[in-house]
Amino acid sequence: MLAALVLLVVGVLSLGASRVRTLSRRVGSFECAFSRATDPNAPWIAGIGQYGADRLYWWRWWSLVPRPTRSWLRSRMFVIEHHAVADARGYEGQLVVRCRTDDDTFDLLMSAEAYAGLASWLESAPPAARHVI
Repeated sequence: MLAALVLLVVGVLSLGASRVRTLSRRVGSFECAFSRATDPNAPWIAGIGQYGADRLYWWRWWSLVPRPTRSWLRSRMFVIEHHAVADARGYEGQLVVRCRTDDDTFDLLMSAEAYAGLASWLESAPPAARHVI
């Protein structure tokens, strides 16, 4: 019985580690934590962001769910502000990026390099939106 339980725990941990490795190696992925902007005491939830053609996808770092936890449409997502982390314990070089969509306001915690990528991705036109001017 104990051996089966240990085997089950090892299997679940292996699946979780494999998922994290796969997500972090995808093209356009970056480390990114999520928090509710409406609750100043909300904890940061570690995760991985990935740019899609028309959406930003966000997965929790440790989860066995195969789908992203959240996704935001590129055309409906706006950066309201960004600033360095005020309490830098363990977050040196990280930026808090406050974002808004039609119905939500949230914070993302990411490196300065990831923020530069996010800003560029948001400012550029999605591949399907090629309008003749």
